[in-house]
Amino acid sequence: MKKMMTMNGNTAAAYVAYAFSEVAPIYPITPSSDMSELIDAWAANGKENIFGEQVQVSELQSEGGAAGAMHGALSAGALATSFTSSQGLLLMIPNMYKMSGELLPGVLHVAARALSTHALSIFGDHQDVMAARQTGFNIIASSSVQEILELGAVSHLVSIKSRIPTMHFFDGFRTSHEIQKVEAVDYEDYKKLVDFEAINEFRLKSMNPNRPYTKGTAQNSDVYFQAAESTNQMYEDVVETIVYYMDKMGEITGRKYRPFDYYGAEDAERVIIAMGSVNETIEETVDYLNKNGEKVGLIKVRLYRPFSKKYLLDVVPKTVKKIAVLDRTKEKGAPYEPLHLDVLSAFVGEKMRQS
Repeated sequence: MKKMMTMNGNTAAAYVAYAFSEVAPIYPITPSSDMSELIDAWAANGKENIFGEQVQVSELQSEGGAAGAMHGALSAGALATSFTSSQGLLLMIPNMYKMSGELLPGVLHVAARALSTHALSIFGDHQDVMAARQTGFNIIASSSVQEILELGAVSHLVSIKSRIPTMHFFDGFRTSHEIQKVEAVDYEDYKKLVDFEAINEFRLKSMNPNRPYTKGTAQNSDVYFQAAESTNQMYEDVVETIVYYMDKMGEITGRKYRPFDYYGAEDAERVIIAMGSVNETIEETVDYLNKNGEKVGLIKVRLYRPFSKKYLLDVVPKTVKKIAVLDRTKEKGAPYEPLHLDVLSAFVGEKMRQS
């Protein structure tokens, strides 16, 4: 069942996170603070998640502490989530490596924000997300408040099923504080999509004196890298798991998502590739230009990590002559920005196979 509600992006993310979580270690940072505040208020007032429980909320001394508590909760067999932005996300990176390395299905909701370099800025780009792209988390991007409700839920469902943690992000202020009328999915419908068998398996792998196992070892290079490489297939498989849950969410909402979605002329000659809130503005521009005789289109990035070459190339029009990749970050010293490099690698590999 769907219900019309008016909310901003942070409220949408909190609504989803509360549904799927048992523990929420928090530490506020602009512009993500509303998510933590709402989770805390709902728990204090007895709101129930899909398991019929109140989320256990704890405010830590820093974002590093929040990530450490999240790692600990997941290790103990509790589904955990947290919320952050900017420098706060950077403080979580050490624990993010541990969560992905230990295959713990946590979810971070990030209101993407610029990092403090020559100056502090509380407004938005994707520098924080890009600084954490190597941690082993799935990375899913939402472009609007409505998408947060649906792709945020996909993030939790995928992590439960695949055991790979997920970072779900949207643009700070531009989406986190944008108020929209949206269709919210009832918690009972979310519950129908959960793989409870996967949750039981996750709990059985938790730290428990009655089920001892080895954890936190030190390994030499021969063993360490074999273990690191052994997860490659899981990251290939998780793309199809994400597509599966995108389809399941679409059956409820009527909106279809793919790792990359195309919008525009079927015979487009010029295409933009972008992710985040800019996509809605580009859609309007595409409509205007195509009505005036242009042949243009937009590829919206929904799934940034793992980066699926297959699903990207599936939506690129065969007629395209020029592609503009719009990164929203600055990587000093790099030949191109991160999304640009990923897109280039997809096409270079394709040319090599054809030659």
